Amino acid sequence: MGLSVTISAADAQDAEHILKLQYLCYQSEAELYGDWSIEPLTQSLDALRAELDEGHGLVARLGDEVVASVRARLDEDGTVRIAKLIVHPRMRRHGLGGRLLDGIERHFADTAERPAPPAKRFQLFTGHRSEGNLRLYRRKGYAQVSTREVGPGLTLVTLEKDAA
Repeated sequence: MGLSVTISAADAQDAEHILKLQYLCYQSEAELYGDWSIEPLTQSLDALRAELDEGHGLVARLGDEVVASVRARLDEDGTVRIAKLIVHPRMRRHGLGGRLLDGIERHFADTAERPAPPAKRFQLFTGHRSEGNLRLYRRKGYAQVSTREVGPGLTLVTLEKDAA
């Protein structure tokens, strides 16, 4: 019998596993853009822990192994900034990214779960060549709102959707 993937809130004990997975997952992005100095590859464990403390993270587990993750935080203006949606390369194309995105949106839409103002919109970004990411985000209702050139060969595409 196979194991099923479970999704739960990330905690401090998950930080090291998330960082290792993040490093693995962003190798393909670094190769795509020819830049191995991108922030997800240079982020420290302390910085990742701070992101988890300041916002909310989810992890997907296959048994005890963390195979996917996402982090987000709610700004004062009601914008949920979603970041670092990662899925282990061997687990891609099985719907995990979409499930994590749905889960993080649900968390910030459910004001009963948090004593904070409701989310007004969800926002995320990805590189212009990251076609798989762009397809997923568009399929989940996100629309491009801006682009910003951040270096030679890299333009960040910002996408948003209104909170329901």
